[in-house]
Amino acid sequence: MIYKVIIPARANSKRLPGKNMRILGDKPLVEHSIDYALNHFPKDSIWMNSDSEEIIKFSKLKGIRTLLRPDKLAEDLSSTLDVLKHHINYFEKHNINCDALILLQPTNPFRDSDLLNEAIKYFEASGRKSLATFSLLEKKLGNIENGFFRPSNYIPGQRSQDLKENYFENGLLYITKCKSILAGKVITDDVYPFVCNTLESSIDIDYLEDFKFAETLLKMKK
Repeated sequence: MIYKVIIPARANSKRLPGKNMRILGDKPLVEHSIDYALNHFPKDSIWMNSDSEEIIKFSKLKGIRTLLRPDKLAEDLSSTLDVLKHHINYFEKHNINCDALILLQPTNPFRDSDLLNEAIKYFEASGRKSLATFSLLEKKLGNIENGFFRPSNYIPGQRSQDLKENYFENGLLYITKCKSILAGKVITDDVYPFVCNTLESSIDIDYLEDFKFAETLLKMKK
């Protein structure tokens, strides 16, 4: 199976402006995902997809391929699905072979070194159309309706260790066949749930607080 790695990085973020080029440790946030991809794939199989000339220029210096997305795919309501569809159409137009995309979001800078190889192995063995990473959520959840709290995954007084297992999509890694993306799904109905339960897997940077937590964790790791 022929894979291409796509790293989608917008120029602007309302919640944390300029976050993709913000320095985490000793390099820009986006470089963490670029370097991870370079440890697993050749440079010509890795693509930066961005509306930012700065990010595109930086990615070229790293030696990977780039695609400058149109402005209509860089708006607040633009979906990752539409970005990936556009990228696959680019591949087809330029006769670039690709069976499945590996999506690495730059907002998830910490990935276990074996994660990608293991994910590909399970994806291919499963025969499914997509794979996504998930983490165990050990929280008591519920809804507030008309001023009252309604538990949804536990009975009041129940111990946390007795909760039914729930999982959340952590955003670390996605693999999806190109045909499924063109049909309208990044996560398909038969998605293979690849479970990751490390502390690092919970890091998804949207706010300044997330970035500061990532900085603290990186210092601890070093």
